[in-house]
Amino acid sequence: MAEIKTVGVIGAGQMGSGIAHVCALAGYDVLLADLSAEKIDAGLVLIERNMARQVGRGIIDDEAMKAALARIKPAAGLADIGATDIAIEAASENEEVKKQIFRDLHEHLKPDTLLASNTSSISITRLASVTDRPERFIGLHFMNPAPLMKLVEVIRGIATDVATYEQAVTFAQSLGKTTTNAEDFPAFIVNRVLVPMINEAIYTLYEGVGTVDAIDTAMKLGANHPMGPLELGDFIGLDTVLSIMNVLYEGLADSKYRPCPLLVKYVEAGWLGRKAGRGFYDYRGEVPIPTR
Repeated sequence: MAEIKTVGVIGAGQMGSGIAHVCALAGYDVLLADLSAEKIDAGLVLIERNMARQVGRGIIDDEAMKAALARIKPAAGLADIGATDIAIEAASENEEVKKQIFRDLHEHLKPDTLLASNTSSISITRLASVTDRPERFIGLHFMNPAPLMKLVEVIRGIATDVATYEQAVTFAQSLGKTTTNAEDFPAFIVNRVLVPMINEAIYTLYEGVGTVDAIDTAMKLGANHPMGPLELGDFIGLDTVLSIMNVLYEGLADSKYRPCPLLVKYVEAGWLGRKAGRGFYDYRGEVPIPTR
């Protein structure tokens, strides 16, 4: 297989920009794509800001930052992404959106391009089925925020060949990440365990067992979690939490994965967490304030 030297990232949001960030720091040339030049520009600004924080903390030096930023270029379109050695999709957690990206990418791909999805819950087998190379398709689930979190879940679809899996593991480890293999079942490992916990915390709030502050304080001090489950849900994005719960509920047909009605209401209200300014906390002031 051809050596990976160039990386295409589709999606310049929080996850896509984080993946581009770590790839560039590891020495790869990166092309960043999104629906508009404005979104790509916003992603590049976020990358520079996050790298500057790493410089400030002594994690990287200024020269490494300058070299990495020079390796990231905006992609003019999917044709540019198709010419890279590995194309990583990092769009929103919506199966049809992801499938359409891979359909649109199809005609631009060079024969040996490796395809990857950063999905946190959706079947790799189903995503791979819309491509011309399911054997060259892999799940690479980076944790959020990608520059800080050490784990990448590597997920094989039913058609993924051994060489693709081994190349994907080598690539992820070259970024300084630890990899873990997850089988292609709904939400894989991390979110199969983590997101139902958040959903259960929301049920605990919904049923009046505790307030937002009481639930988060209990889990931080009683279970030694660095962040309470409701605060964590806000950080992930409540729309993403709901999407993953729906994938689990529909994929496993088990009532224990039923999304809490209160989670649904918050998403319907547009109170999606930090990115929206409100979720289980209101972030519009100097200090987050519980909304229930």
